[in-house]
Amino acid sequence: MMRDSLYENVPYALSELKHFYGPNVHLVGNPYLLSLLASLCAKDTQQPQVNTLVRTLYTDMVTMVVNHEFPRRQVTIPSRMIQYTPRGIYQGEILDPEVRAISVNIARAGTLPSQVTYDLLNTILTPRLVRQDHIIMSRELDAAEHVVGSNIGGSKIGGDVDNAIVLFPDPMGATGSSLSTAITMYKKKVPGKIRKIVCLNLIVTPEFIKRMTTDHPDAILFALRLDRGLSPPEVLSTAPGELWEKERGLDDRQYIVPGGGGMGEVMNNAYV
Repeated sequence: MMRDSLYENVPYALSELKHFYGPNVHLVGNPYLLSLLASLCAKDTQQPQVNTLVRTLYTDMVTMVVNHEFPRRQVTIPSRMIQYTPRGIYQGEILDPEVRAISVNIARAGTLPSQVTYDLLNTILTPRLVRQDHIIMSRELDAAEHVVGSNIGGSKIGGDVDNAIVLFPDPMGATGSSLSTAITMYKKKVPGKIRKIVCLNLIVTPEFIKRMTTDHPDAILFALRLDRGLSPPEVLSTAPGELWEKERGLDDRQYIVPGGGGMGEVMNNAYV
């Protein structure tokens, strides 16, 4: 039976904003998601709307990442119409279900995003190949309350990472310290060779991108919004990365501007 060529190679184009940060950085241009993100970060938005918005944002974001980064395979699958006609068969591409994938929860802001990611991956991949790991981290501050590093307070890693796509869904990419430390731990201390590293952030700063592309140039970064609100006016009229050395998105306490505040605090109603 002839295969319909329409679904042999299904195209997928990510809506992206132009920038000069390099090919592994994807700044998503999506008015719908930007609208939800603006609501999430608004000063009067509270629970339960906060977590509802986070779930919706990460559901769409994981879908984009899977379409863009995960491998596919050709299949022949009989439909319910096969009992009536031998042509009741779908032949074409689907996402390859036999792919290892790991979602890493960087507590505490990353807990809900990682759960959403893990649950969605289980719907499209063979569940025995999907895993969720957990890392407890905290910022390391100097006497002036500047971030100088990150400490890992504990972790629960469920096995090796050999040939696995490892995803780090963490809402706020501020300094990049925590995420870089977590990725380094996976590279150096967890057995196996990682197939691909993908970071899923709602908001990132130019400082975050600089840290991540320097420490882990192999990591693929997805972000819904770039915040560089403390940059000089002449910088804000240029494409992101064009005047990278002058871009600034962090205040003196390393909080993102305009940002949305401490998302781990907001999501958990725990302001300590």
